[in-house]
Amino acid sequence: MELTWHGHSTWHVTVDDTSLLIDPFFDNPQTSLEPADVEEPDFLLLTHGHPDHVSGAGEFSGATVIATPEIAAYAEEEFGASETVGMNIGGTTECGDAHVTMHRADHTSGLGMGYDREVGMPGGFLVSTEGPSHDGSGTSFYHTGDTGLMSEMKDVIGPYLQPTAAAVPIGDHFTMGPWQAAIATEWMDVEHVFPMHYDTLPPIEQDPSEFVSEVEHTDSSAEVHVLDGDESVEL
Repeated sequence: MELTWHGHSTWHVTVDDTSLLIDPFFDNPQTSLEPADVEEPDFLLLTHGHPDHVSGAGEFSGATVIATPEIAAYAEEEFGASETVGMNIGGTTECGDAHVTMHRADHTSGLGMGYDREVGMPGGFLVSTEGPSHDGSGTSFYHTGDTGLMSEMKDVIGPYLQPTAAAVPIGDHFTMGPWQAAIATEWMDVEHVFPMHYDTLPPIEQDPSEFVSEVEHTDSSAEVHVLDGDESVEL
């Protein structure tokens, strides 16, 4: 599994011959790419409806959109998505060589000017080489979405979904900050963790070294990867 961070919450994940793009938002200072520079993915995963997570979706209309039914319908109407799969919290769907499980996020969601269109509960995605099972086999990457610290990370996601790696927001203000993201890292018991959703807007300016320090003050043994924009790592 190869992971590429394009800044903010935008991730490109490759599982064997399948490519997945999560929350396309290329209008951020961490990436030098435009959507036209990115090869169209097989699947486009949208965690929730806020503009900094879906604004680039229309540039990948040939990809199959994976989202809540409400966002999937919006993607067909507004982004010209040719194919969509509406799913919901707790569900798993096969996406080529990958398995995608949706989990809740503690946040808000909405589309349109003034967020006047409700689009269901925000979520996060666990992208795995194998479907969920009792033994946690395979390699999995958990994109937490925009979220605050929530007990499901300790009670459900860590012990049962067993992600290998996680990307967690550290920007604070709209999501977790460095301290809470470090607690989430410990609770999920991941081997690798990546900070995201920071330094895009003034309210979420953060020094990621603070997150590294906070993780070191927990009992987590996770390796913290602070990536540059458009940098890739292999799991």
